Amino acid sequence: MAKENKNAVKVFFEAESDSAASIDKKTLNRYSDFAVKSFHTRVLDGRELSIPAIAQFATSILGGVQVYETLFFVNVLRINMIYVTAIKALIGIYDVLNDPLFGIVYDRTRTRYGKARPYILLGAVPYFVVTAIMYSGAVFLKNPSGNDPKKILFVFIMLFLKETFATIYNLPKGNLLVLMTPNPQDRITVGLLNSYLGEAGSTIIYAIFLPLMELNNKGYIDLPMSWLFTILAWFAAAIGIVCNIAQAVLCKERVMLQAKPAPIEKSVLYVLKNKYMLRNFAANFATSWWSSGGYSWDVVTQQEIFGGTFYTVLAYLPYNVLDVISVTFIPKFAKIFKHNNRNELIALRMWDILCVVGMWLGIPFVDRRWVAVGIYAFFYALTAINNGPANVVEGEIGREINDYTEYVTGERPDGTIHIITNLILRITAPLNAMFTIFLFKWSGYDTTLPMLPWAQENKVVYQKVWFLFNGITILPRVIKVIPYFFYDLVGEKREQMYIELNERRALLADKDEALEEGVSEIMETLSET
Repeated sequence: MAKENKNAVKVFFEAESDSAASIDKKTLNRYSDFAVKSFHTRVLDGRELSIPAIAQFATSILGGVQVYETLFFVNVLRINMIYVTAIKALIGIYDVLNDPLFGIVYDRTRTRYGKARPYILLGAVPYFVVTAIMYSGAVFLKNPSGNDPKKILFVFIMLFLKETFATIYNLPKGNLLVLMTPNPQDRITVGLLNSYLGEAGSTIIYAIFLPLMELNNKGYIDLPMSWLFTILAWFAAAIGIVCNIAQAVLCKERVMLQAKPAPIEKSVLYVLKNKYMLRNFAANFATSWWSSGGYSWDVVTQQEIFGGTFYTVLAYLPYNVLDVISVTFIPKFAKIFKHNNRNELIALRMWDILCVVGMWLGIPFVDRRWVAVGIYAFFYALTAINNGPANVVEGEIGREINDYTEYVTGERPDGTIHIITNLILRITAPLNAMFTIFLFKWSGYDTTLPMLPWAQENKVVYQKVWFLFNGITILPRVIKVIPYFFYDLVGEKREQMYIELNERRALLADKDEALEEGVSEIMETLSET
């Protein structure tokens, strides 16, 4: 019996018989020239390098608006915080059903236009439109009562639709890059451009929103916050729709997939065959209930502790300068760590953790504006120095972990695995909601007061606000870096994995004429280099 159990475990956790890890090496070696070239040679042209980043820029503009989502619900639409939290918890439970269903459908999609592009094309418009309508709600729902059933129902319906279309749009969008090219350098370049243009998009919203909000609160202008959210949301939606449609139409998918995906009951367990993903899953599980209190503590800090836009600009200026410059540090950090992504990521994330601890030095000085601004500016600037290198290595390690699934299983169930690894976040949504309510009440912050300098007139309240904004993330940061100490997909092992993956893809194309066109296109591109 023991022997049978051992064999069963061996069969379950070993690679699939048709995966790159299991196919006879002599068979794969027939395609070694193609595999080595596809690993080392870039295939994306300038257009395909830039369009995903432009689309990310547009998406991040709306993301910048969504940073203030809870503030909008509580301060502008004026719904009681308890109702807002309860609605979000219910939507999280709905996602437990919605996400897996779409993940399964997505993994089984095979069209002449690719796997991800059709969903980006069809999902972008309803996602952006529904989100813009939601942020327009305060224009026509003007009842000041925090218990108004019309407002509560409106928020529930719009969040329901928004999350539905977000699933259809975001999952394929997040997976498009790995389907565009098998070359790591291509992916690193696109990932870097995505990171910086995406941050630029959200920064535009911050630069517009915060000064207008302050001018409104101080009575210098009369632009209702309801209209400010409406204008920004529709502006972001218009740009997002155009840019994401362009991405779906103009970016090609070149990575070959099996014509027939694995059965559902098999693919849902593939996360157990990816030890790297399983460790990250455990880390996410351990912190999935954690919360910062669910409110826009950054806005509170900027408007009430720092004292307004001018001081906030000074607090953020060193970060904004060094964030742009940090891109030049990418080759320097890679050289320091001898191109070992694991060691580099661990060091950079520990660096960020120490900066968070440094932020705690500001807690006793929340009533001394220049000291608080100086402490924040210094430690936030330190985090900016490693932004470029950290974004590059973290993004590529994430893609490597997903590629490892294809390597050991012969399948690429990105949708199903993504759902499984994020499912715990949905399951623990009620616990997260309770913790959010607790922390919000613990802060003692009164949302009925206007956001003006020192409006709460309570040092203890602002000390708690400072901690919720700058310090409470320490636990998840520490736990989530632990799995990378066990990450060994580096050096020759990493390169060999990619070479064998590309050999298998060429082998599949030989067996299936429907896949041959994609391989031929890459080979033609490689032959020109």
